[in-house]
Amino acid sequence: MASDVTANPIRNVSDTALWVAVYRAMESERADALFRDPYARRLAGARGEAIVASIPHGRTMAWPMIVRTVVIDEIVQRCVRDGIKNVLNLAAGLDARPYRLDLPPSLRWLHVDMPDMVAYYRERMAGEAPRCELEFIEADLRIAGKRREVFAYARAQGPLLVISEGLLIYLEAPQVTALARDLHDVAQARWWIADLASPMLLKFLERTWARRLRDGNAPFLFGPAEGTTFFSPLGWREVEFRSTWDESLRVRRTMRGAHLWHLLYKFQSARRREAGRRMSGIVLFESDGKRVSHAS
Repeated sequence: MASDVTANPIRNVSDTALWVAVYRAMESERADALFRDPYARRLAGARGEAIVASIPHGRTMAWPMIVRTVVIDEIVQRCVRDGIKNVLNLAAGLDARPYRLDLPPSLRWLHVDMPDMVAYYRERMAGEAPRCELEFIEADLRIAGKRREVFAYARAQGPLLVISEGLLIYLEAPQVTALARDLHDVAQARWWIADLASPMLLKFLERTWARRLRDGNAPFLFGPAEGTTFFSPLGWREVEFRSTWDESLRVRRTMRGAHLWHLLYKFQSARRREAGRRMSGIVLFESDGKRVSHAS
């Protein structure tokens, strides 16, 4: 990964991991931090800082990423306590959970990403010891054959919890469909944690981050109007939806003026309140256990 920082420091989707790592560093350095990621600043590097500086409201809009991290941490740790022994982390980026969470040494964690990103991550984490069994897999998940090869390998490790943090929003609907089918049929995963946007969120982001990301070859694409039911024909049912907005109030990491928005919500219809809750969230899906017919 080159060290130069151009006018737009975002070059591709992988660079968004550097951006989010800055937010984890910002939270970790607070006296009242909700989590501690001592590696985040090192992983983000100068390019991560440049990305945050270049996007509108770069620092004040950290809260959704912090909330996402907190919630996924909680779900992962709960699933591990409930007996999950294998984690498949897709487009893992700079996720340091195998190093920073209290995980059993016997847990197997498969960290999957593009070759350049895996190489960068391993270089930056050299000398650090993970808390569980960690394996790195270099793969472009957009290539069907390679994706299915990785998923078949992961399936052989045992029942899987899949994480796709920060991935789906950068994919087109047919790519999400193929991914979901393969996670169900090939990986035969039991659980899947994903963050999900809505058309309302994509419209909002058009006024803030979207143009910068498009210019950096990392456009926001996926926010299904049907929400989590998009995944029902693909073998996945929602068992838990954690609204980013609700969780931001719970953990006290929210947007400026949140108290006013919260007050206005009380005067909206139940339908509009629910649409606002579902504008963005973290979802735990469970496989229905039935085979989905595979598209070619």
